[in-house]
Amino acid sequence: MNAPSIPPRWLGFADAATLQTAAVEAIAEAAETALRLRGRFDIVLAGGTTPKAIYAACRALATDWSRWHCYFGDERCLPVDDPERNSVMARSAWLDHVPIPAAQIHAIPAELGATGGAVAYARTLSGAGSFDFVLLGLGEDGHTASLFPGHSWGEAANAADALPVFNAPKPPPERVSMSAARLSRARRVVFAVTGEGKRMAVNSWRAGNPLPAGAISADNAIEIFCEQGLLAPSH
Repeated sequence: MNAPSIPPRWLGFADAATLQTAAVEAIAEAAETALRLRGRFDIVLAGGTTPKAIYAACRALATDWSRWHCYFGDERCLPVDDPERNSVMARSAWLDHVPIPAAQIHAIPAELGATGGAVAYARTLSGAGSFDFVLLGLGEDGHTASLFPGHSWGEAANAADALPVFNAPKPPPERVSMSAARLSRARRVVFAVTGEGKRMAVNSWRAGNPLPAGAISADNAIEIFCEQGLLAPSH
């Protein structure tokens, strides 16, 4: 995959709460457009503390939940009910509280292990087209989903839709992640970035250094919702 031709859009917000509200509004807008134009809304969810607050607020959206299809950018290889799993967090914060049909919540079967889970999820993804909305986070090392520095990111156009991840630098070591190429097949991609610990990753990304997060492209410019303080020069 070639580098995205459209530079990312860095959008600063006063604080985490303001950013999270803007992310909910972006999801609502994308859903309304997709439902009107295509009759369904395909969204990819991220893990982490910032998305958790976004998900809780999404419960109040006025939408036709029966036409939503939810996917996950990555998952930890843990038992299906482990609270550290992204799918468990998303369900408790949001999905269990709205009437999305169970068959339209496409959890990654990471309990099968990294290899088995990736093969199974690639089959699931083969039936999906371009995503309407992809929500991603940014790690302190510049990782996104479970695409880490020093590992394969699956950027090539022929990359598998889902990748097994071994020896991840943060626990658990085995994971399943959508590839950069698959995450890039999207009409809109939004990164939600909060916390002082992300400053070095933000600076590195803005400087043009190669990071997993920077390997994601999209039909339109990538939008990076960032706390305003992280965009200010370091002192």
